[in-house]
Amino acid sequence: MALSMLIVARNKDDGPTNLLTNMAVDIRLAKARKRVFLPVEVGKHLVSPGDTITTDTGFMRGHGTYMEDDKLIASVAGAVERVNKLICVKPLQTRYNGEVGDVVVGRITEVQQKRWKVETNARLDSVLLLSSVNLPGGELRRRSAEDELMMRDYLQEGDLISAEVQAVFADGALSLHTRSLKYGKLGQGTLVQVSPSLVKRRKTHFHNLPCGAAIILGNNGYIWIYPFTEQKDDEAGGFVTNLEPVPLSDREVIARLRNCIIALNIHKLLLYDTSILYCYEASMHQQIKDILKPEIMDEIVMETRQRLIDQEG
Repeated sequence: MALSMLIVARNKDDGPTNLLTNMAVDIRLAKARKRVFLPVEVGKHLVSPGDTITTDTGFMRGHGTYMEDDKLIASVAGAVERVNKLICVKPLQTRYNGEVGDVVVGRITEVQQKRWKVETNARLDSVLLLSSVNLPGGELRRRSAEDELMMRDYLQEGDLISAEVQAVFADGALSLHTRSLKYGKLGQGTLVQVSPSLVKRRKTHFHNLPCGAAIILGNNGYIWIYPFTEQKDDEAGGFVTNLEPVPLSDREVIARLRNCIIALNIHKLLLYDTSILYCYEASMHQQIKDILKPEIMDEIVMETRQRLIDQEG
């Protein structure tokens, strides 16, 4: 429970009292937490580096493990996963490991010959080829030298884009494409970075929420929140963005969503449209700036978790 206190400093002289300082301080008092009854998860085997997973020599060593004295030992902290005779450890905190078909949000870091380098929270920079984008006007033709000279007019350093993973190279780098009209350059909005392991894989990662904003849940842990607008013009080719001023009401919705996502990330709750919407609704009786206060954050997240459990039955 938070208690606001007004601190007033006064003069030492015997004359009239003068107000020198007027400062509000938040004092947090201990408060009993509500208990949430969570379902017991079966089969979750969590290990830390150095823990022995098994002494059975019949298993094969996978990622995140090593052999020592006929013991299979974890080299990272995470959850043990077993596929037939293969045992690996999936890290709880890691860089993004892309898969074909993933939706990502990235930032252009370099313009090279016939390609852009994109930072996608992965171990290596991703690649967006000039041949993998829609040209303005939606023309389907071979890219010429003129297109290559105009690459910085399409996308330049610092621009944010949404894209899809087209291929994974042998060294782990990702090849992206923005050939669909739902991908392309991002305009007004805010970017939130979370753990990639918390973004739930769904059929779609583009959501128009009932609260009046839209989100792109990148599988790479980058979440883009922006004001909901009508469908892009087909002639834009994914490069024309709306730079008109955003109304105050929309900015408040975006700021509340941003704080809710940060709260869910801190409490390690899976991020998808339902969990974010439930957290948004649970925070409506609080001011936007108060959502990130520890005791209020705990209360909002616990209410969100309980609603998700009730929904799953």
